[in-house]
Amino acid sequence: MDGAVDSLAQRARAGTLARLGIMGGTFDPPHLGHLACAEEALEAANLDAVLFVPTGRPAFKQDRLVTAGEVRLAMVAAAVAGNPAFAVSALEVERPGITYAVDTLRELREELPGVELVFIVGADAALTLPRWYESAELGRLAMFAAATRPGFELGEEALRVLRERRFDVRPFVVPGIDISSSELRQRVAEGRTIRYLVPEAVREIIEEEQLYRKEADHGRLA
Repeated sequence: MDGAVDSLAQRARAGTLARLGIMGGTFDPPHLGHLACAEEALEAANLDAVLFVPTGRPAFKQDRLVTAGEVRLAMVAAAVAGNPAFAVSALEVERPGITYAVDTLRELREELPGVELVFIVGADAALTLPRWYESAELGRLAMFAAATRPGFELGEEALRVLRERRFDVRPFVVPGIDISSSELRQRVAEGRTIRYLVPEAVREIIEEEQLYRKEADHGRLA
């Protein structure tokens, strides 16, 4: 069993874990926006913990190179260090083949019986849930906390359509931190600073590994 999931299973048996947030993503790199979203979800969805699950080979990003899974895993671990409510799982990084959310939810449901799973997504991603792989099964396995911000909101009509498709989606508002991983990669490639946009420990890994520098990316991507 994955170490983080094993620890969560122990908490569940002890009665201190009833609702678990799952935050998937490429995290290439993880940034302050990811952390702020997870922290807000923790409170808004009444979660006991948030499990970050970096993707292995994401199905929706087969058209671009992605930093090696073990490096992204190390960056996420560095980003969440010090927050006892956050944990990081290698489930998807270690799983062979293309990564699908439904497989992760099935595995977590098996390992954490009785724990309510809350999948954290952005409002834009929530709108696409009916098109996700094995979408009907997704709605059975978890409810969804959808992060909204100005310009990325979920209206009543959109929520009604999702609920008709058996998706239990609950919107919550996140602070307006306008950062994207693609922008951060571009900044590094251009030699610009990313200080205060990512945790300092993540910035140090990016520098040590020479990530996102176009001349240095060969061999560091998966």
